[in-house]
Amino acid sequence: MTPRLRRLGLALLGLLVVLAALALWQREALLRLNAVNTLFAEDRIVHNFSHMGTLFETAPIPVGAPADPLPAGNPLPMPRGYDAWLARRAVTGIVVLRDGAVVHEAYRLGTGPEDLRISWSVAKSYLSGLFGILMQQGHIDSLDDPVTKYAPDLAGSAYDGVSIRHVLQMASGVEFDEDYLDFWSDINKMGRVLALGGSMDAFAAGLEARTGPPGQDWAYVSIDTHVLAMVLRGATGQSLTELMGTHLLGPLGTRAAPYYVTDGDGVAFALGGLNLTTRDYARMGELFRQGGRFDGRQIVPADWVAASTAPSAPTDPGAIRYGYQWWIPADARTGEFLARGVYGQYVYIGRQSGTVVAVNAADRAFREAGAYGDALGMLRAIAARNGETP
Repeated sequence: MTPRLRRLGLALLGLLVVLAALALWQREALLRLNAVNTLFAEDRIVHNFSHMGTLFETAPIPVGAPADPLPAGNPLPMPRGYDAWLARRAVTGIVVLRDGAVVHEAYRLGTGPEDLRISWSVAKSYLSGLFGILMQQGHIDSLDDPVTKYAPDLAGSAYDGVSIRHVLQMASGVEFDEDYLDFWSDINKMGRVLALGGSMDAFAAGLEARTGPPGQDWAYVSIDTHVLAMVLRGATGQSLTELMGTHLLGPLGTRAAPYYVTDGDGVAFALGGLNLTTRDYARMGELFRQGGRFDGRQIVPADWVAASTAPSAPTDPGAIRYGYQWWIPADARTGEFLARGVYGQYVYIGRQSGTVVAVNAADRAFREAGAYGDALGMLRAIAARNGETP
């Protein structure tokens, strides 16, 4: 073989290697895109919600050795209609605590206590707790600082000039379509960015439209939470997985090794990509029930817990209220608040009776009229069994 033919053969071989690598990358990207498009399919949703690590890029959260199990309490009888509610809301796991002890636990639809279930927007409340810790440590000067002070990549975007406080309250004024049923909505475009290995930071920085000035109106904008994560990463120089493991989940403890779904750059999907067991979601609820204290240790500052779970956002009168990434029922009793995620994820806190209820579900009817009221009614009924004023 002549030198020229040898060089040509080597070039062709190199081209084939590149094409094979591209085909493999495209195959993985297409598989993730298909995962997004079929994530909530009736015959897959339950399995998918326990196996997000097989569908998307992920990053482990360093938490150290498994925590001691939550203590067991006296079994608590469930309210009338409980079993029908479990079926109606497609509940996969539920853990009820009273004063920190497990008084009821159940798993359904083929799931179990060791399953790491996707949090969806319950993750927002975790980020809120982390924000309070890092704020106390001095990494953030003021909630009234503009987000661009810590996340300069947002300069020139719809977030330019928006304060941290307004983003915490979902009052950023940034236009963002949260309709999960519209293929072309912003939330679904974001999902495809995630699936195809794109950058969540770039997606947030590319938003330009506004609905009004910051602080004027409340509107649920999930990408706001990603912006908060950008602020924390910029303020500390650390990844969200490092921060969450070091400052919140590590000190709190988890029974299983948690992880975040990530984008193609390895950046955590802060607004909904946290994966934990149902008991570990209950553990987080107990932390906030006790004002940021767990197992004798103050983890989240008590004043941050109070501020973040108080209704401060400019929500409509009579509607469900909002704090710093926490929900407060419109007719909330004293010490009642919750974390809430799509498809029926809840962490409910009722301080009057020392109740925490963590719920994982695959409720495809979660957006139907009355679904939230149905869930809140049962959560309150369980708290009433625990001794709370109905």
